[in-house]
Amino acid sequence: SAGARWSRCQGKHIAELGGLPVSDLAWGVRELDEPSVSPLLKGLRHLLDSFAEIGLGYLSLDRPAGTLSGGEAQRTKMIRHLGSSLTDVTYVFDEPTIGLHPHDIERMNQLLLQLRDKGNTVLVVEHKPETIAIADHVVDLGPGAGTAGGSVCFEGSVEGLRRSDTITGRHLDDRARVRGSVRTSTGVLEVRGASTHNLQDVDVDVPLGVLCVVTGVAGSGKSSLIHGSVAGREGVVVVDQGAIKGSRRSNPATYTGLLEPIRKAFAKANNVKPALFSSNSEGACPNCNGAGVIFTELGVMATVESTCEDCEGRRFQASVLEYTLGGRNISEVLSMSVTEAEVFFSEGEARTPAAHKILHRLVDVGLGYLTLGQPLTTLSGGERQRVKLATQMAEKGDVYVLDEPTTGLHLADVENLLGLLDRLVESGKSVIVIEHHQAVMAHADWIIDLGPGAGHDGGKVVFEGTPADLVAAKSTLTGEHLAAYVAG
Repeated sequence: SAGARWSRCQGKHIAELGGLPVSDLAWGVRELDEPSVSPLLKGLRHLLDSFAEIGLGYLSLDRPAGTLSGGEAQRTKMIRHLGSSLTDVTYVFDEPTIGLHPHDIERMNQLLLQLRDKGNTVLVVEHKPETIAIADHVVDLGPGAGTAGGSVCFEGSVEGLRRSDTITGRHLDDRARVRGSVRTSTGVLEVRGASTHNLQDVDVDVPLGVLCVVTGVAGSGKSSLIHGSVAGREGVVVVDQGAIKGSRRSNPATYTGLLEPIRKAFAKANNVKPALFSSNSEGACPNCNGAGVIFTELGVMATVESTCEDCEGRRFQASVLEYTLGGRNISEVLSMSVTEAEVFFSEGEARTPAAHKILHRLVDVGLGYLTLGQPLTTLSGGERQRVKLATQMAEKGDVYVLDEPTTGLHLADVENLLGLLDRLVESGKSVIVIEHHQAVMAHADWIIDLGPGAGHDGGKVVFEGTPADLVAAKSTLTGEHLAAYVAG
């Protein structure tokens, strides 16, 4: 309103103050000397300083919550609790290092320790060794993923984990070596005058035909550069972590096109129509329409979901389940993990090359533990990205853009991801990865480092060259951390 705009503090009305980066606003509040509201100012200073401490000083208070990345949203929630006077609270953080540069992870660790030291219990689900290292107690689950997991393999101190023979213990101190001989680019993708968000009129050549890593502290402008100036060009395929369009009936088998060859194989083996083996078509259980569950609307209350009594959650008519392929019915096949199904469709009566090819790609991207019929709505951001990547690998794109593909990956799986990225490059693709993981940086042919800071302190290319040159120069925060990482 006009009244709100008429009221000014340090010459600015509330809308102007809300549009300032938090770090600038913090400086302004620190200079205010108003005894009548000193308790209010003290709390406000602490709150604004917490934003800066956690690496979010580049955000403005009027930024819509929906535009925050997953990592930014999680850290914003953390700030609220840091200022709380509550103690003896149990906090659960699910991968708080998502979207964080190694420099920012150090600050995140300090905040986790602060929460603990106030008399709270802090439970963190995490893969990053830098954060595992500060734990007082470690619980390591495994030994594998999916049906091969679910057991506590180790419980104790970080030193005990190192000495244990679990997969996590063996890989905790893994250090990638900087790529010695880098591949030569086959051309460049020119970016000129990029000014999206905080980018400061950036000119850069993104090399093609190689693995190029775009890095920099959180908020330095990586996503603005790639999504604003590279995505959308012809032949560029962006594989992000966003929600996958589809209903709650969608699963890895339907999304990747895997169900089609499976249905045909069942139909051929039993001399019936393929439509019988789709839970959205003729073979569906008539009671739940192939959903496997019944949804009951309870007016103002949440919808209640219960297993269908007719098909017992199997989604198909009883008559359809009598048809088998290699001794398994369609419901049993959809309950298989990707790894099991890859073996199943590779040999004997069930041998189906078209299905096997898709399953092999899913294993390749580290999703061997997913079940074929698992609803896509239950996948994490990192899993969604890898399902999309497995699907896109069959497409005709020339340039692949991946945004933090290591999200949700165990230390042991990062090596597999690097092998996959190499295979994409060797097949003639150009791969551009927005990433903070030092193992991925070390493996790159070319690095573009943005910074030097976040928000209006970033938005410039501070280094471009090979990982070896970045380590040798140590001229940026990324260079310093990468040098320390490869030195072990």
